[in-house]
Amino acid sequence: MCTRDALFGLDEAEAILRARPKREERTRAGAVDRLEQAVMMVRNRAKQTSDPEIRAIAVAASRHWDEAETLRWQLAMSAMRIARGEARKLACSLMAEEDLVQEGYIGLLRAARRFDPDRGIRFTTYARWWVRAQMTRALETAGRMVRLPGGAVEQLRNLQRAMERLDQAGIDYTLEEVAAEIGIDKQRANLLLSHRGIVSIDQPDEDGLKVGDRLPSEGDRADPLLNASLIEELGHMESAMDRVLDDRERYILCEHFGLRGRNARTMADIGKTMGLSRERVRQIESAALRRLRNNISV
Repeated sequence: MCTRDALFGLDEAEAILRARPKREERTRAGAVDRLEQAVMMVRNRAKQTSDPEIRAIAVAASRHWDEAETLRWQLAMSAMRIARGEARKLACSLMAEEDLVQEGYIGLLRAARRFDPDRGIRFTTYARWWVRAQMTRALETAGRMVRLPGGAVEQLRNLQRAMERLDQAGIDYTLEEVAAEIGIDKQRANLLLSHRGIVSIDQPDEDGLKVGDRLPSEGDRADPLLNASLIEELGHMESAMDRVLDDRERYILCEHFGLRGRNARTMADIGKTMGLSRERVRQIESAALRRLRNNISV
């Protein structure tokens, strides 16, 4: 006897189970969702009535549903190695491997809920796609300053794949054509692509420094020296730095911009070394840059 058999004869439950889905179901997920909804309805009704028949149906349906949930959990956890294997492949600075493993477990549970053995494929083969999809979606979310909905992330990924495929094949295309291929309009495609390059200011780079630590503060932005070309030229101004700046100013500039063979450091890190606050380090650096600029312009 299964959960559906336990609900047989109860009109409200039959109405839920026979409800016509809004779109064609390609997996068992929709049927499982309706079955769960029917069980919850019977449980709630049993709490509100003293009818022994309704109570008996609720007890039987709940018992079979709980058994099914236990079996689904065991099925999902039997493929835990898939989650760990995919996590090792996708681990990066955005998310630690253990966090990805947890996302993989969520993917396994989703796969177990949708798995249909009658389709003739192994669960591990079916679940691998769900695990990887769950992990890549988590990475997309963690790596963006602006969090996109899951559907938008999937559309952006499909759009990028279509464009890469056409580029590799040497085929000329327009954005409208690619958008139509994946089932969206040109305006939607432009919106998705506008979010493609947005990253979080807390995202670390290859040196372990966060993007936000690389950005100048409000006071620094007003200084014309703080553009990329002039900062690079600081490496060729050693004589001017030695002549104009004191030891503390030279130390801060060299440490922050990675001059004289040093690795670039954040202002907060430099402040800890010198016993100063980040804001005080920024003020000293800003004054040093102004003095250096005035000296060079003379």
